[in-house]
Amino acid sequence: AYAFTNYRSQGQTISNTTVDIAQPPSGELTPFNVYVTLSRGHGRENTRLLRDFDEKPVTTHPNEYLRLEDRRLLELDEVTERWWEQRRKLIL
Repeated sequence: AYAFTNYRSQGQTISNTTVDIAQPPSGELTPFNVYVTLSRGHGRENTRLLRDFDEKPVTTHPNEYLRLEDRRLLELDEVTERWWEQRRKLIL
């Protein structure tokens, strides 16, 4: 058994993992920390949590401006899809 930080684990996949999603010494737990930590394993069956963790970083949007931008981009994507669908119908 060995341990390493989520920074060190980026790009690696580990067969069986036991993860500790605790408040890091550097300050706050971010969605990035949680994502990198949980995504190193092959799947839910091979990943064990060492303890409960604060779900807030993964259940709330990190920033209102980013949430609004996500919505704007989704709307733009829908408009673009409709535009291309109309173009396709004109060509056919």
